Amino acid sequence: MNRREFIRNLTMATAGSAVIGTTGLAEPNQADNMKRNNGKMKILVLTGSPRKGGNSATLADYFTRGAKEAGHSVERFDAAFKKVHACIACNTCGMNGPCVFKDDFEFVRKHIVDADCVVFATPMYYFGISSQLKAVIDRFYAINGSIHVRKKAVLLMTYANTAASEAVPIKSHYDVLLKYLGWTDAGQIIAPGVWPVGAIAHTEFPEKAYQLGKHI
Repeated sequence: MNRREFIRNLTMATAGSAVIGTTGLAEPNQADNMKRNNGKMKILVLTGSPRKGGNSATLADYFTRGAKEAGHSVERFDAAFKKVHACIACNTCGMNGPCVFKDDFEFVRKHIVDADCVVFATPMYYFGISSQLKAVIDRFYAINGSIHVRKKAVLLMTYANTAASEAVPIKSHYDVLLKYLGWTDAGQIIAPGVWPVGAIAHTEFPEKAYQLGKHI
C-alpha cells in the first residue's frame, strides 16, 4: 500500500469511527441474541495475569463459575499464555478487516463480535493493565467496526497496595474504552491488598465475583 492509499484508507476508517461515535451505535445484537437464547448471554472473559492461579485469574474463575451456573455461555482467553503480537499500526486491516498477524487473537475475533458481555480481568502492573491483556485490547483496532455494538462489560482487577487512588488509572482506561465502544458497565470487582499468589482466597472478593457472574 502506497502512502496516498494509506492516508485515504485511514481517513475513511477514522470517519467511519466518528460516525459510530456521534450518531449512535449500530442496532445492538445483544437484545436480539438474548431473546434468541432465552435470556442467556454469550460471555467472553479476557484475562491478563501471567501467573498460574494468579489473583485476578482466580476472580475470573469465580465469575465464570457463577455465569455458567446461571446458564450463560462463557468463552475464556488467557492472554498471557497465548501468542498475541502487538499492534504495529500498519493499518492494513483498515480498522475492520484481516490483520497481518495470524496468531491466537483469531480466537478473540471469533467470539467477541457476537458476545453480549466482555470481561476484563487484570492485575495492576505499574499502575496499568498487564501488557498481555493490553496487547489484546490494542488488537481491537482490526475489528473496530464490528464491535461498536451494545454490549455489557465487567472489570475484575487486583493490586498489591491498598490506596483507592492507585486503582484510578485502570478504572479510567476501562471507562473511556467503554464510552468509545458504546458498551455498558455491568460491574466492577476491585480487589486491593493482594500480592502473593493465592492471597485473594482469604478475602471476600472471589464470592463477589461469583455473585456478579451469577447475576450478570
